Amino acid sequence: MALLIILITCFMIILATSQPCQTPDDFVAATSPGHIIIGGLFAIHEKMLSSEDYPRRPQIQKCVGFEISVFLQTLAMIHSIEMINNSTLLSGVKLGYEIYDTCTEVTVAMAATLRFLSKFNCSKETVEFKCDYSSYMPRVKAVIGSGYSEITMAVSRMLNLQLMPQVGYESTAEILSDKIRFPSFLRTVPSDFHQIKAMAHLIQKSGWNWIGIITTDDDYGRLALNTFIIQAEANNVCIAFKEVLPAFLSDNTIEVRINQTLKKIILEAQVNVIVVFLRQFHVFDLFNKAIEMNINKMWIASDNWSTATKITTIPNVKKIGKVVGFTFRRGNISAFHSFLQNLHLLPSDSNKLLHEYAMHLSACTYVKDTDLSQCIFNHSQRTLAYKANKAIERNFFMRNDFLRDYAEPGLIHSIQLAVFALGYAIRDLCQARDCQNPNAFQPWELLGVLKNVTFTDGGNSFHFDAHGDLNTGYDVVLWKEINGHMTVTKMAEYDLQNDVFIIPDQETKNEFRNLKQIQSKCSKECSPGQMKKTTRSQHICCYECENCPENHYSNQTDMPHCLLCNNETHWAPVRSTVCFEKEVEYLNWNDSLAILLLILSLLGIIFVLVVGIIFTRNLNTPVVKSSGGLRICYVILLCHFLNFASTSFFIGEPQDFTCKTRQTLFGVSFTLCISCILTKSLKILLAFSFDPKLQKFLKCLYKPILIIFTCTSIQVVICTLWLIFAAPTVEVNVSLPRVIILECEEGSILAFGTMLGYIAILAFICFIFAFKGRKLPENYNEAKFITFGMLIYFIAWITFIPIYATTFGKYVPAVEIIVILISNYGILCCTFFPKCYVIICKQDINTKSAFLKMIYSYSSHSVSSIAMSHASLDSMNSNVTMTNLSSSGKSATWQKSKDLQAQAFAHTSRENATSVSKTLPRKRISSI
Repeated sequence: MALLIILITCFMIILATSQPCQTPDDFVAATSPGHIIIGGLFAIHEKMLSSEDYPRRPQIQKCVGFEISVFLQTLAMIHSIEMINNSTLLSGVKLGYEIYDTCTEVTVAMAATLRFLSKFNCSKETVEFKCDYSSYMPRVKAVIGSGYSEITMAVSRMLNLQLMPQVGYESTAEILSDKIRFPSFLRTVPSDFHQIKAMAHLIQKSGWNWIGIITTDDDYGRLALNTFIIQAEANNVCIAFKEVLPAFLSDNTIEVRINQTLKKIILEAQVNVIVVFLRQFHVFDLFNKAIEMNINKMWIASDNWSTATKITTIPNVKKIGKVVGFTFRRGNISAFHSFLQNLHLLPSDSNKLLHEYAMHLSACTYVKDTDLSQCIFNHSQRTLAYKANKAIERNFFMRNDFLRDYAEPGLIHSIQLAVFALGYAIRDLCQARDCQNPNAFQPWELLGVLKNVTFTDGGNSFHFDAHGDLNTGYDVVLWKEINGHMTVTKMAEYDLQNDVFIIPDQETKNEFRNLKQIQSKCSKECSPGQMKKTTRSQHICCYECENCPENHYSNQTDMPHCLLCNNETHWAPVRSTVCFEKEVEYLNWNDSLAILLLILSLLGIIFVLVVGIIFTRNLNTPVVKSSGGLRICYVILLCHFLNFASTSFFIGEPQDFTCKTRQTLFGVSFTLCISCILTKSLKILLAFSFDPKLQKFLKCLYKPILIIFTCTSIQVVICTLWLIFAAPTVEVNVSLPRVIILECEEGSILAFGTMLGYIAILAFICFIFAFKGRKLPENYNEAKFITFGMLIYFIAWITFIPIYATTFGKYVPAVEIIVILISNYGILCCTFFPKCYVIICKQDINTKSAFLKMIYSYSSHSVSSIAMSHASLDSMNSNVTMTNLSSSGKSATWQKSKDLQAQAFAHTSRENATSVSKTLPRKRISSI
């Protein structure tokens, strides 16, 4: 279908061109003969003059609006061809040119293209319809241009018929890199894809995210807009508005649309950065209106107008704000400047453009240079036709300095590269051909060589890539007012390959920093420590700021979400910009509570040593002997010493050894202590028991060494199994928000509970035995104090369970230390301090005689109590017996029997008391 349309179009072209123009030479802007002709297309005039809204007859209208900058581009092409002709690059072969003015209209450009495609050496300028153009010989071999992508696309589709090489010097539309649709098109500038990518990068780098964009309503503008939207989204940049202006100046609605666009800019007060993809005449009108409306913004200029002198010389242009633009990489154009300096007008010149320029210039003789371009433009709109004027030509003065100022270095260099590329390709192709013969080669043969040619300019080597593009890069320019004139200064270079800006010096870096002072955001930026919370708006750039929650952070502005800290090792407060490393905590030696507990433990050890010294020095006193002997006392004191010492294993950085040692050491030593106290309680109960049956049972049960060994061995077995199967280990507790707790994990709660439960069982048995003997002699009543000690133990450990279960953090070991100290102090004080008090303060009762007297008194009291209870029982029995006797006859006999029973009981009691008093010292039982 597409091929059919092309064939029909070609057929219509043949019909349309079968009749030559009445004055075909009027259609040519500049010509020069040569063996090989190169065509040129330049939009030297801005529009076609027409009194109607749309054309009614198929004729080319007069073009008006002479553009100095494009006129200089045609001169650049002519100069580059002359440089090749004057060099040894093409020996004996001269390049000619045929340049046409497109008038910024597609139809005019296509008419010129028809002449390019017309058959060579034919009396009539016709384009023959053929199925195969391989042997077809057109008038020109290659075309340079056109400037605008819209026109270039149309021309390229026609040149594709013969695969005539077309080298663009300014057309940057991304679609032109498609070699399927545009196989014969190449260009000496990068694709707009790179320019737009660089723009988005600059916008993102400057911190702007809420911008506007203005484009033209043609292929170039629409493609640029679509590509920019994609790049903007990739860089988190939002487009507040998109305005599209008519592509051609001949459109009568262009002024209305410019006014509407400026009103939109005023309404969007938060948009301070605007990207402009327009042609020079659009920007000229836009900026003049913007100055009238006092609009001051940041403008991002495309390569179309970033260095246009016509715009920089607008009166009061500084009022529009800052302008940062992109332009093609500059080259050495000093030779072109010299060409302009020596430019002259000869009557024989076939350069109509030069003659027209001279005519317009003569009308603006007394206009200063800053207004000269606009004067020429206005004069060209009033002059409908160029007429040769010999007086003008004789008195012509070129004002070359003015032309030099209007030369855009980037575009001039691109045109030079286009001509040089064709020159080097022709050289390679003509090495085996006689190119002085115009039929030496067809255009499609030149295209094949051109795609692979490598050429040089100014010592730099160039070649086209696979897409036919010459990726020379961009210069970033900044408009600065210097000495009252707006000057375009180079600010940086943009490297296409690495997507980076190359900033040459510190001054330029400062310029980049100054750009960041301009704010163009939908919402106020969220500071570090905050995150963006998007609203219901369709734009992601419109949001509210929300503080980062705990354990989250953000370290950049406008972060979309807060980053989560590693909860195991780091933490962060609310609205944090960094994660803080969690502090490792444990009950340190420097901790005030740890120091206090260590002091108490050390004080307990001192008490143990003092008690040991006191008992050793009073070894033979009744109080020491009645305490079960020095061996038992030393064992108990050793256990207390180990219990106090075990608390040190709960302090300091936990290690596997300390975790295993502390519970085992406490459990075994405390069990040994309770076992010793249990044997003492059992011995006291045995010594002062007067019940024969109970005494017999206790004698069988009382095996001190066996009891101590058995009770302690059971605890040793429990601890051994614990260490083997579920030993305590060091655990890193990261559950707390801001700290890491190094603690000992008990390994098995069951084993830990079993160890403590076993001690509690022994303590309870000891408590029962001690409670039974609580009423023994007061000064030696150890059982009563053992009872108190066990009560203190129970209270401490019953309180410990809920506190230990609910406490967390580094002070968990301190809870167990406190309980150990309380129970240890309780038992130590209740077991040894009363005896020490008697030894030191009541030495009068710490004698054998006093001890025996006390025992005798207690025994007598106990026997008397027993006798009284027996007498009471006998009295009851006697009363029962006497009731059966006769009151008169047997009263004397009953009284005698009663006296005998009392005497026998008293004698028995005295014997028992004497026996006990003799036995107790010998057996060295403990006093109560």
